[in-house]
Amino acid sequence: MRHPRDVLLGAQAAAFSLPVCDHYSGVEARMIKSLALQAAMSQEFGACVFDVTLDCEDGAPVGGEKDHANMVAALANQTHSAAKNVASDLRARVAVRLHPVEHRAFEQDVAIIVGGAAASLCHLMIPKVETVADVERAAQLVDQAAVKSGRSNTLPLHVLIESPAAVHRVFEIAAHPRVQSVSFGLMDFVSSHAGAIAASAMGVHADQGRDGLDQFSHPLVLRAKLEIASACHAYGKVPSHCVVTEFSDTAALLAAASKASRALGYTRMWSIHPSQIRPILEAFAPPAHEIEMAAELMLAAAAADWAPISFDGKLQDRASYRYFWQVLERAHRTGRHLPAEASAYFLPQHP
Repeated sequence: MRHPRDVLLGAQAAAFSLPVCDHYSGVEARMIKSLALQAAMSQEFGACVFDVTLDCEDGAPVGGEKDHANMVAALANQTHSAAKNVASDLRARVAVRLHPVEHRAFEQDVAIIVGGAAASLCHLMIPKVETVADVERAAQLVDQAAVKSGRSNTLPLHVLIESPAAVHRVFEIAAHPRVQSVSFGLMDFVSSHAGAIAASAMGVHADQGRDGLDQFSHPLVLRAKLEIASACHAYGKVPSHCVVTEFSDTAALLAAASKASRALGYTRMWSIHPSQIRPILEAFAPPAHEIEMAAELMLAAAAADWAPISFDGKLQDRASYRYFWQVLERAHRTGRHLPAEASAYFLPQHP
């Protein structure tokens, strides 16, 4: 029997191809704790439900970029080796945020991290991308280093959009074949407006004493978020929502993640503190009743060889099959319980 993914997905295939949470850590001790948490939660949920991105841009001390890059490469390799020795189909997902392509440490990052740990990485994050030329330069250097390191497949690139000009070009950037995901850099975007956007727009609590605008209500910020999400969906890439800096406010984080997922079209979100991971998973997960319906519909559609059917008194065809298959994909990537028949679609041996 043909797999629903092969029958139903076109450009939309990438929209749910990554864990919904991307957790950033820039300090070695916190990196180690984050990787341990990833392993524990993978066992708990039966899937790797968040990426760990080791941060060079904000993590490396000025003047200490080389030592930081070496530490990151060693840690990625250690994690990869440890995961291979575990009798499980679950694998660690470790990424690295490099310095921007114009930074003096960028080529050094690529040489050390990609040259020494390419096989251990799931992707690279390239910050402050302004043009397609930035993507091209990054891809060329990364590919050269990856080939020398012996990596057999292409290392995906994620890009961070952080300025008004980059937002203007985001459709061109998202269209590049090497780009797998596009993230929004809220803090730099706000600060790039020379004070024209109030500081309240960097948070999720509107400043009622001034204009009452936060990152979900300020028109310029909201427009940037929508442009990025739209560009990603146009080209089958993954839109990743920005950080919520109020990391101790779980309710605010859950509300923000829910808005990003259900109102703005994002399928992934950044975490900057371990306490943010579970609320992000919860917000991006489909409701239980929709998972159950999706599982039943997939079985009925497969039995009809994906021809139109009547299901629960309504006509269903490939357009709705695709939607409900993506519900199951998202449920799996957020560690939700799946009925046995549906969970079989995600076993490694499934044809």
